[in-house]
Amino acid sequence: MDIKVDSNTVVVFDLDDTLYNELDFLKSAYQSIAVYLEPTNWKPLYSKMFSLYRCEINVFEFIATAYNLELKTLVEMYRNHHPKIQLFDGVLDVFDAIKSKNGKIGIITDGRSKTQRAKIESLGILDYLDGIVISDEIASEKPSLDNFKAIERLVSGKDYYYIADNLKKDFIAPNTLGWRSVALIDNGKNIHFDSHKFSDAQNLPQDYILNLKDLKIV
Repeated sequence: MDIKVDSNTVVVFDLDDTLYNELDFLKSAYQSIAVYLEPTNWKPLYSKMFSLYRCEINVFEFIATAYNLELKTLVEMYRNHHPKIQLFDGVLDVFDAIKSKNGKIGIITDGRSKTQRAKIESLGILDYLDGIVISDEIASEKPSLDNFKAIERLVSGKDYYYIADNLKKDFIAPNTLGWRSVALIDNGKNIHFDSHKFSDAQNLPQDYILNLKDLKIV
């Protein structure tokens, strides 16, 4: 897919399962918790936790009972750990290409400020970004128009693109505002994998890509 970029172009990305797999954040958090609880032999516990998750059994309830911990303590450990995550292949190439054409880059993401900013820092992309909108920081979540209007205020432009993955909430607002909406197809590891439930016209993107390498900045 070609995107024509100049100084009036703003390419906005979702974060989780768009620039990296959110499952890797979950695995990173589980490992951090396992190391904290079993510092000398953490791998069996980590294996147990991930197996419980895959079987859709509440991991935190298991840990809270087994180690006599409060659930809120585990949730805070999950949210506030320093994540070990990696960008999808092709992300930096796309970012570099956008910047080489004097385009601008933004992020709109739902989540808690500390958690989402830790992800951005770990991914090493902060210096590329002209604007960041995090739901926790503006008390508004997608699909609200407010999140997208916030980026329009932060980053001026004429042509806006939104590249994201979740048909439930990602494309309603940009479609309404006249942005170009692009869906990154689930690579089989997405946390949210129920896109088939959201096939109404308002939910659908205007384009699909298999991976970020499909984007050609011209």
